[in-house]
Amino acid sequence: MTDLTPIAQPRRPRVLALANQKGGVGKTTTAINLGTALAAIGEKVLIIDLDPQGNASTGLGVDRRSRKSSTYDVLCGDVGLGQAMQETAVPGLFLAPSTLDLLGVELEIASSKDRAHRLKNAIDELVYDQRCSDLTYVLIDCPPSLSLITINAMTASDAVLVPLQCEFFALEGLSQLLKTVEQVRAGLNPRLIIQGVVLTMYDPRNNLSGQVMADVREFLGDKVYDTVIPRNVRVSEAPSYGKPALLYDLRCSGSQAYLRLASEVIRRERTLRAAA
Repeated sequence: MTDLTPIAQPRRPRVLALANQKGGVGKTTTAINLGTALAAIGEKVLIIDLDPQGNASTGLGVDRRSRKSSTYDVLCGDVGLGQAMQETAVPGLFLAPSTLDLLGVELEIASSKDRAHRLKNAIDELVYDQRCSDLTYVLIDCPPSLSLITINAMTASDAVLVPLQCEFFALEGLSQLLKTVEQVRAGLNPRLIIQGVVLTMYDPRNNLSGQVMADVREFLGDKVYDTVIPRNVRVSEAPSYGKPALLYDLRCSGSQAYLRLASEVIRRERTLRAAA
């Protein structure tokens, strides 16, 4: 007799794109330290470095000479995402590194019909890789632009996490980012949502920081995380040692904030799954 029991499909990890077309807002720092914090509380996490500058790769201690396969090779279809993955010094945290080759990837894939789906296809295939089948989160560190690379990230993602600096121009450009998310949702990825906005580089001594925080919360409401990432010297120093802040100085205020953010992200994910 034929066994008609359905074959269980591999569980796809939750994919979050960290995006903001403005540079210097703490996007890469958030990717590194949120990934580390998630791994520290038992999640298995992959960070995909999609910034040609490769700061997430450097900040996790992955030397440029050891990046034999990169996200450029993945987007070009030369290797699978599982082949590009490398272990980091953080147990449970993996990295798909970037190289400067990414600067030319848009020209390489621009004429392809699946140009906006290259990363999505790579992540979809990743779940069949035995080494990666138990990944629970994928964090994508996007470049500081609304380019085809960023569109790939949003098309592949379940949600967008927006780091927003507590400075005067914080809201400038945010409306364009939100518009881009809507366009991707309408044309490429109907499931895409804004998971949340995290305020970074907050300085309580600066009245402007408090005013920006109030303005953002008024504008975006409960989309803004309760956790605020403070401006912190130890967090700024950590990348020069090739370490996440949580390894460099677990007790500093920045590290503790990222641990709280990880818990908040997980709570929001549980709420979203329960509502689905």
